[in-house]
Amino acid sequence: MSDDPTYGFDTLQIHAGAKPDPATGARQTPIYQTTAYVFRDADHAAALFNLQEVGYIYSRLTNPTVAVLAERIATLEGGVGAVCCSSGHAAQIMALFPLMGPGLNIVASSRLYGGTVTQFSQTIKRFGWSAKFVDFDDHEAVKAAIDDNTRAVFCEAIANPGGHITDLDAISAISDAAGVPLIVDNTSATPYLCRPIEHGATLVVHSTTKYLTGNGTVTGGCVVDSGKFDWSANDKFPSMSQPEPAYHGLKFAETFGPLAFTFHSIAIGLRDLGMTMNPQAAHYTLMGIETLSLRMERHVENAVKVATWLENDPRVDYVTYAGLPSSPYNKLVPKICPKGAGALFTVAVKGGYDSCVKLVDNLEIFSHVANLGDTRSLIIHSASTTHRQLTTEQQEAAGAGPNIVRLSIGTEDADDIIADLDQALAKATA
Repeated sequence: MSDDPTYGFDTLQIHAGAKPDPATGARQTPIYQTTAYVFRDADHAAALFNLQEVGYIYSRLTNPTVAVLAERIATLEGGVGAVCCSSGHAAQIMALFPLMGPGLNIVASSRLYGGTVTQFSQTIKRFGWSAKFVDFDDHEAVKAAIDDNTRAVFCEAIANPGGHITDLDAISAISDAAGVPLIVDNTSATPYLCRPIEHGATLVVHSTTKYLTGNGTVTGGCVVDSGKFDWSANDKFPSMSQPEPAYHGLKFAETFGPLAFTFHSIAIGLRDLGMTMNPQAAHYTLMGIETLSLRMERHVENAVKVATWLENDPRVDYVTYAGLPSSPYNKLVPKICPKGAGALFTVAVKGGYDSCVKLVDNLEIFSHVANLGDTRSLIIHSASTTHRQLTTEQQEAAGAGPNIVRLSIGTEDADDIIADLDQALAKATA
């Protein structure tokens, strides 16, 4: 089956990128558990290594199972290509690697997953990169933060942990005017709820660990290339526009056109950084994606019921779910996430830090884990875990204050989820 974009989402999530195995006729994509691939002859090997022919060399670079996953995610996101890697954090570095250099910066939303804030505020300093954190609801502040050394704008479509929705059209207009790419983390939304490329994103990153896999079994990441950015429009991106010494002066933008970023990420990013996804992880994620739309529909349906109940509970100060009419982000749902506001949000519990801890400890259906996007309902107290490394000010800016718990609503019976929260809240606020 071709990856015809006229096919519906439900069809593409099952078939895109995959065909029956030509050797055996196997219907499910096989796990190609191999490190290397036999070349036809010396000329074939030379052509592959010189990027004159596309094929398989070594599984640090490409693998048939992983390639099916990359094509499927790219198709669902509306991109021209994708590169899968070992984790969502690896995907973020892979996305920035071709763009950045010492002394350069990115402008990032202050509402990001705590681990991302740490990666951007601390770890990337070791590369000589830096990040400016801005409230992306303040569009003028985003504009003002971009300077001559900015090489990317980064945000989440649905922010973790608060579930806030970013006005991607407004942000992409700002990044376009500045001549820099917009990178959107679409982990919390998935392409079923939001397709950032349709709103101007240049690159889309995922932690495939979360909703795409959906079963909490493997870690993985992906970078999707829109193919729409002109890397040669100025001299800001020499990795794309200038001769590459490792490939005898080849210019990626000139040679590969819309697929320049994808080829660079494989030929240089995976080659040298080695943040490779293993084929078994790709296999589990492919199986998860086959039911993505069904799961996301149930996630959203349950989230609306649970968030509505929590908002009306006197033991709760507020709920941040964008799917609630009371949310200031509700007006963005029809435009950015027309099929629903996802299933991730935070709850402010009366009684503060101590009540949050008691709530977490007394839940029975919910699992207390540092993950989201599972079929199971999950909870975490971000201030003492995922956002612990941040300052109090950063925690508050990210929506992860001490009185906050993050909920990832699963696909169980909604009444059972509510009953579990009810009995735990009774103990937490007694």
